[in-house]
Amino acid sequence: MKILVVDDDPGIRELVRITLQDAGYAVAAAAEAIGALSMLEAENPDLAIVDVMMPGMDGFALTRELKSFKDMPVLLLTAKGALEDKERGFRAGSDDYVVKPFEPKELLFRVEAILRRYGKEEEAPILAGPLEIDRQSYEVTCGSRTLLLPLKEFELLTILASRPNVVFERERLLELVWGLDYEGDGGTLSVHIKRIRGRLEGLTDRVSIVTVRGVGYKMEILP
Repeated sequence: MKILVVDDDPGIRELVRITLQDAGYAVAAAAEAIGALSMLEAENPDLAIVDVMMPGMDGFALTRELKSFKDMPVLLLTAKGALEDKERGFRAGSDDYVVKPFEPKELLFRVEAILRRYGKEEEAPILAGPLEIDRQSYEVTCGSRTLLLPLKEFELLTILASRPNVVFERERLLELVWGLDYEGDGGTLSVHIKRIRGRLEGLTDRVSIVTVRGVGYKMEILP
């Protein structure tokens, strides 16, 4: 699944790109509407996340263009939260509307909801060595054995399994699973990682969660 991100703020573009890639999506990005339109044929995205306030063609006009291209799902991303702006967005054809600042998890939930409505959501489970992680049933299977994890543990395992051997910083994992406004300490993450390790030990010795000292965690898979 590929998502087109259009925002003239490089910081927001990077935040959205990392959030989507961590969730397993491919991402194409543009800083303005004309650049985004020039990418459509080559990139053929499944959904677009569009900022409203951009120089030149604004997000409302770009939404209409994207809808005329192939009725592409569009999520508008903006600092404006006034009712009239939301109305303009929906009248332009947008499928949803997220106000900055936003939590990455909320953005992902809304993306997934839009894709479900369009019948584009990826149903395939995540495969990590002998593990099969089903994001629909929240089940983790290994051979004939099935494991049901508490939600936070399942989300952590899913994130790590989506990109094996890639190190996720502790702060990034806290943001993705607990949200940007989480005020607890890193001990909560350590406890959840410890619990996941204990559960995996009962399933397989080919998959492990490795601590990268001073940075975070990664999943390693043995052949």
